[in-house]
Amino acid sequence: MKSNSKIIVAAAVALLLAVALVLFRKSSPISDAVEERSDAQAGGAPTLELLDSQLAAIHIGRIGLYSFPTEMQAVGSIDFDEDLSVQVFPPYQGRIIEAFAKLGDEVQKGVPLYTIESPDLLQAESTLVGAAAALELTGKELVRARELYDTGKGVAQRELEQATSDQQTAEGALNAARSAVRVFGKTDDEINRMIDSRKSDPVLVVRSPETGQVTARNAQPGLLVQPGNSPAPFSVADVSTKWMLAYVTESDSPLVQVGQRVRVFVLAFPGREFGGRVTAIGATVDPNTHRVLVRSEVADTKHELRPGMVATFSILVHADGESPAIPEGGVVREGDGTTTAWVATDRNHFAQRVVRVGLERDGRWQVLDGLKQGETVVTEGAVFLSNMLTAPDAD
Repeated sequence: MKSNSKIIVAAAVALLLAVALVLFRKSSPISDAVEERSDAQAGGAPTLELLDSQLAAIHIGRIGLYSFPTEMQAVGSIDFDEDLSVQVFPPYQGRIIEAFAKLGDEVQKGVPLYTIESPDLLQAESTLVGAAAALELTGKELVRARELYDTGKGVAQRELEQATSDQQTAEGALNAARSAVRVFGKTDDEINRMIDSRKSDPVLVVRSPETGQVTARNAQPGLLVQPGNSPAPFSVADVSTKWMLAYVTESDSPLVQVGQRVRVFVLAFPGREFGGRVTAIGATVDPNTHRVLVRSEVADTKHELRPGMVATFSILVHADGESPAIPEGGVVREGDGTTTAWVATDRNHFAQRVVRVGLERDGRWQVLDGLKQGETVVTEGAVFLSNMLTAPDAD
């Protein structure tokens, strides 16, 4: 009988312990978390529990919306804006006497760049001096003929008219000579001084036709220069705007339109972005490379971009709407080729989820599938969790 009593008492105690355990599991928050992790594991989603000390290795945030415009990448180079660049040739041939500006100098419109000794100018000034002398002589003859005619001393009406005609012809010749010299850049004051002194000035001053920077200088004293004979003694350009020349594939060329925004990146300034817009698209396709020239203009107020720099162009093709986005620190490229993220189920528990990402912009990945707006995820340190999962003692 005593043995049976002991068995009954032991069975009663075991029953009471089982009931207490069930009640404890239903009322305990820790039990709820364990059940959630069990459910996740049953569905095939790996989970992890972090200690409070391990939480410092990650950042948590919510999935938000971000704009991901469609962009096209192309490689090209920087060049001067040829619409704002001019080669400064002399208007007439001659030998350079002196050059004033240096390479890289900022010059204003109208300032002297160099001087030349021009035989054409010398010829024009000689004609000017001769025309001035002829006018003076015919003027004196007209005065003398008028005086004789008025006093009746044998000068006929016909002689007076001839003297008047000669004086008018000489006056016209002088005006033409003044205009011819003025073409060389001589001022009226300089012309008057030449007439008064009866001396020619063969020095021709060549001035800057635009305000800008001296981008090329080939003006050595003694060098014979001619109009249009390259290289020009000076080149002046407004360098606050540069051209960006890129070539896009024939298949992508229909997506490019004049006016589209362009982002430019050069090796000389890592991380810097220069903005511009497409201004011209080539009318032909290169038969060898099957690419089309795309020309853009970019503002360069600090004169940092230099012609010849290799640049990467990112052309905005479509301004798409907003999409869910996750920071790049929350995305892990797994060894099997999948992309994963970690979703926070509570403060210490995280479930791994396979996601599909699209475009990348400003350190964020576009989420195409696997996550929704508002979900709480690991935004920095996701690779830390993936490494914990694959560690030998992860179990």
